[in-house]
Amino acid sequence: MDYQSTLRNLKPRHEFFIGIDSDGCVFDTMDVKQKEFFIPNAIKYFNLYDISEELRETWEFVNLYSIFRGGNRFNSIVKVFELLEKRKKIRDRKCKLPEINSLKEWIKRETKLSNANLRIYFESAYDADLEKVLNWTEAVNKDITLCLRNIPPFPHARSAVEHLSSISDIVIVSQTPLEALEREWKEHDLTKYVNTIAGQEHGTKTEHLAMAAKGKYSGNKILMIGDAKGDLEAAKNNDFLFYPIISGNEDESWKDFMDEGLGKFINGEYSGKYEDNLLRKFGESLPEHPSWQD
Repeated sequence: MDYQSTLRNLKPRHEFFIGIDSDGCVFDTMDVKQKEFFIPNAIKYFNLYDISEELRETWEFVNLYSIFRGGNRFNSIVKVFELLEKRKKIRDRKCKLPEINSLKEWIKRETKLSNANLRIYFESAYDADLEKVLNWTEAVNKDITLCLRNIPPFPHARSAVEHLSSISDIVIVSQTPLEALEREWKEHDLTKYVNTIAGQEHGTKTEHLAMAAKGKYSGNKILMIGDAKGDLEAAKNNDFLFYPIISGNEDESWKDFMDEGLGKFINGEYSGKYEDNLLRKFGESLPEHPSWQD
């Protein structure tokens, strides 16, 4: 299926375009997905019970509390194992970490880092180490589909999306699998407010924005809203504006956007000092190095 055609073929309905991330930005799902589904399955499928404490701490830093937050799951797991290799306890005990060179090779080759494409690659070139990654990621999706229900959007996020739909085209820009995104947005009756939803199957977030908006709207009328560095990079790679949702202050961030940021965006007063100040605060909220790094 040509997922990207849905983005390339989008026709503007409004003068403005807003891309919005989903997990941790609109829905309060980041913590529960990582802590209750991603981490337990990683411990199980990579057999890391002996270093479960270090794995949890490292995983949460990468996926929740750092500049790596919100990244594609396959890039993120590579980062987790890279950081684990540097931890003193892991080195002192000579703990054996999973071999992920085959995963790294696939990441280099593939632009659409999805479960489906990983399975296709695995079936064409069987690899025992890659099979562990595939089993892990498919188990995560299965468990989330079976168990995760009724995690509501941040209150001010919901009202913002409703209002924005009347003045702007909206595309959901995410690295979450499309099935989960569509289910969550439908479950909370929010799908009707967006033009389309783009997940990991559609490519990178930079590609999402480029295909959906570039050349279709004036540059100062395109805004990305997100909670992670990857969202910021996707916006700036396309020379678009960015509004940060600060982790731990999500509802306040949405309220501030509706009270002040939206008006500046609509009136062409967003770029410059206002955006620069937001980006400074955003950068300060997401550290690059963990506290334990030595």
